[in-house]
Amino acid sequence: MPGSSLNIQPKIWLAWARQEIMPIAFFLGIAALLLMFIEITDEVTEGEGEVRWLDEGLLLALRTADPADPIGPRWFELAVADITSLGGFAVLALITLLAVGYLGVLRKWIEAATLLVATMGGTAISEGLKTEIGRARPDLVAHIVETTSMSFPSGHAMLSAVTYLSIGALLAHTQASARLRGYILGAAILVTLLIGASRVYLGVHWPTDVLAGWCLGAAWALICWAAAAWLTRDDRRKLDA
Repeated sequence: MPGSSLNIQPKIWLAWARQEIMPIAFFLGIAALLLMFIEITDEVTEGEGEVRWLDEGLLLALRTADPADPIGPRWFELAVADITSLGGFAVLALITLLAVGYLGVLRKWIEAATLLVATMGGTAISEGLKTEIGRARPDLVAHIVETTSMSFPSGHAMLSAVTYLSIGALLAHTQASARLRGYILGAAILVTLLIGASRVYLGVHWPTDVLAGWCLGAAWALICWAAAAWLTRDDRRKLDA
């Protein structure tokens, strides 16, 4: 019947788009993020003036005349410090374990394993790069919170991108509603951006540290998400049927 053929065509087109277009989009997205990370890393290690201007300009713009006093009222400073704790190791580890447990209850073993690989692999990559590059923390303004490791890339920015984006993508992958999937992914992106921005406001990272962390963390999360999506493609078809 003509009506039934019209209903079938969109499903056929969407199936073709997932099989043909999405893999290309994933590849291009990963490549773009990695290229951005490499470019930022080159600029940072070479100490170019443009990078210094960006880093120093943004840090000073977030301070009053006193380098130890961030702009904004005291309650805002405390709120930013609370937000930055969402990217701490203990919080990320707890959230990861809770998400793995949730996926385990749903018997989504591949997604649970992928999340563990994403977070543990991201941590190893972040710590390895910090040691290899050895960039010092900003000394231009006072640090509002304590830090112990090197500066590049921002571990909070990278690991929050890896953890929250991976969790968001994997949890969204278990939902049949497109609206719900969009909400979950949007919330994960928002939390990731807030955590990274908080590190600059608190004076513990150069802006380029955070940008590099976002790029590499998002690329790694995208790689892990694409692997999980490919491994669970049959389950996805059942949800969309």
